[in-house]
Amino acid sequence: MDIDFELKNLLSEIDILKEKWDLCMPLSEDEGRMLKEDLEITQTYNSNAIEGNTLSLAETKAILLHGVTIEGKPLKDHLEAINHVFAMRFIDKIAFNTDKTLKESEILEIHRLILTDIRPEEAGSYRKANVRVGGSWRKFPKPEEVKKLMDDFIDEMNSKIGKLHPVILSAKIHQGLVFIHPFIDGNGRTARLLMNLTLLRNGYPPACIYYNERKDYYAALESANFGDTKGFEYVIASAVKNSMEDYLSFVKVKNKNAELKQSVKSENTPEPDAFSKDLQNRLGKGKGWDR
Repeated sequence: MDIDFELKNLLSEIDILKEKWDLCMPLSEDEGRMLKEDLEITQTYNSNAIEGNTLSLAETKAILLHGVTIEGKPLKDHLEAINHVFAMRFIDKIAFNTDKTLKESEILEIHRLILTDIRPEEAGSYRKANVRVGGSWRKFPKPEEVKKLMDDFIDEMNSKIGKLHPVILSAKIHQGLVFIHPFIDGNGRTARLLMNLTLLRNGYPPACIYYNERKDYYAALESANFGDTKGFEYVIASAVKNSMEDYLSFVKVKNKNAELKQSVKSENTPEPDAFSKDLQNRLGKGKGWDR
């Protein structure tokens, strides 16, 4: 397929969905709770499962909503679920600050939260050893090169704010961090959270890379690591589009004149927390940009 043509069309579809999403703001309190639950459970399960976590979706939900321990499952898997939610709440907290630039301190804090009580000596720190990734032919930078590469990466990404479509920028941030592989563990989860931080900062809901899509995701990421980035950008844009369509099924249009029909899911959700209270006023704030 003509990837440039298909990607351009996909971004146009996303722009239309973004307009519809903006019409749904602000979310009601019930919608905020519902979306918060879906985000935390779905994102946590899939992002961890991609990295080898053995918890099922139902088990992840039981841990996060009810604090249960799953018999026969490693403590590490439980901690990964809990840590991912704390990292999600952190990016929600910082996403709507006035300063929208990517910062090293934010990247390191996301990583610290992901590896808390799992690899505490390495949580929030750049790696001090070489890394290899199973299934990848790429040789990653040496430890002594990581700091300079990360500084350059952050500067480059910040220089593209307002110049690239936010979805493309989020894909480049994701791929760029994985390309450097600055951490001994947790690079993929950190990259996906940074991707979603970028989306949130531009008024989009977070995108989910689903576990059952991991083969296409990894293949596109591997190609991007060798210079063919368009395929990976298409994968990320597809995830954004699919996630937005899913989230739009949760919520109602607030503009009575809008010609948009929504089907609202009927599940009840448990107690709200500070995360969901703020969510309803946060997810619709984005301005124009150049592609």
